[in-house]
Amino acid sequence: MSAEQRLRDLGITLPPPWKDEANRVRALRSGNLVYMSGHGPLAHDSTPLVVGKLGRELDTEQGAAAARLAGLACLGTLRGHLGGNLGRVTRVVRVLGFVNCAPGYNTPSNVLHGFSDLMVEIFGEAGRHTRSAIGVAELYSDIPVEVEALFEIAAD
Repeated sequence: MSAEQRLRDLGITLPPPWKDEANRVRALRSGNLVYMSGHGPLAHDSTPLVVGKLGRELDTEQGAAAARLAGLACLGTLRGHLGGNLGRVTRVVRVLGFVNCAPGYNTPSNVLHGFSDLMVEIFGEAGRHTRSAIGVAELYSDIPVEVEALFEIAAD
């Protein structure tokens, strides 16, 4: 089953792709790899959909939901970069997540499950990936999570 069909079956609507800004791009293809800039749980006007630190305002479950939103934003941008179809994705290769943590919160990897679970829902076994999760003191506009990803795509 294609990624686009899985999205339909799951009733998932992806947000529109983020636009490139000034001297940076949201997605960059090199060979058969697409490198994604960091995406967070943000509305298209950059307004945070979720704010707070894990271990203070948010618990792990809320953080995982925010990571899922970041994943949806990332896939929306990737889809736009690929001409409107995620069917060219052959593998989710690598994920790096930054989690806005209060002192003492030491399980940022559990927050990233929200992103990782989404990738497996959409891409099946090809959605399983290598991953690192890093707890940080601050993120843009106090969002709880920001995620970068690396995707492999089929050759043109």
